[in-house]
Amino acid sequence: MAELKDTLEVKRKLVNQKATQYRNTRDEWNSRTKEHTVIRNELNAEVRELIQNVRQQREIREQMNELVREKKTVRNEANKKVKKAKSMLDSERSDKDEREPGHRGRRERKVTVHSLKREFDRLDREMEMGKHLGQNEKKVMKRMKEIRAQIRDMQASEDSNGELKEARGMLKEAMVEQEDAHIEVQKAAKAAQEAHDLMLQWNKEVDRQRELAEDAHRELRKSKKEADKAHHFYIVSLRCLHSIQDILRAMQGTSTGENQRGARGEVQDLMSKLMSGDTLSTEELMQLQRFD
Repeated sequence: MAELKDTLEVKRKLVNQKATQYRNTRDEWNSRTKEHTVIRNELNAEVRELIQNVRQQREIREQMNELVREKKTVRNEANKKVKKAKSMLDSERSDKDEREPGHRGRRERKVTVHSLKREFDRLDREMEMGKHLGQNEKKVMKRMKEIRAQIRDMQASEDSNGELKEARGMLKEAMVEQEDAHIEVQKAAKAAQEAHDLMLQWNKEVDRQRELAEDAHRELRKSKKEADKAHHFYIVSLRCLHSIQDILRAMQGTSTGENQRGARGEVQDLMSKLMSGDTLSTEELMQLQRFD
């Protein structure tokens, strides 16, 4: 009997040690679970905020795209005005040429201020590139001087003609309106592209943060599973511990006495709660482990 008692005492100490180990392991995993929960929740909050940013940039992009369409409509109207003004100016110039003495007819190529400016710009570029040297350079310089004089004369002549002057003014206004509309289209298109690029960047960040949140959730589930497993072994250890203690008490005959009965009753109450599936607090579980 004494040998059995000694064996049970050794087993009781071993089970008590194991119970303590399982409780500590459970508490460590529970601590990790809380850490992973905090990390996951913070990452999910960041993901929600990033998604809101994506939606905001998408709305801005759509607004800018709508603005681009509106500005293109304005620009198209300006293009029509420019075309109409040019047509009126060409018509007035043709009428003026036909009224002038020595007019040779429409088959001859018409010289305009615009064509003279194009010729002047071409000769100027060629001079900068060194295409005209020596005597040829003098000829080109003379021609450029003639062009400037011809442009001045034609502009002065047009200024003296009220209808031509009006047509030229309309063309100038239409071209300014056309250029302004084109700039507005470019600005709106640039803003739309910037919003689109930023939206894509936020999308990438959403994917990255979401992946981190999923990793944290996986770690949370893993730590919770390990904590539950350790808790299960801890409960089993407690049951074994109290079974050994019951045997030792029965062998020692120490179940008499008011204090012993009270303590035993408290243990049975806690074990009944445990066996019925109720959750015991950490303090109650440690109290169970201390009863001997």
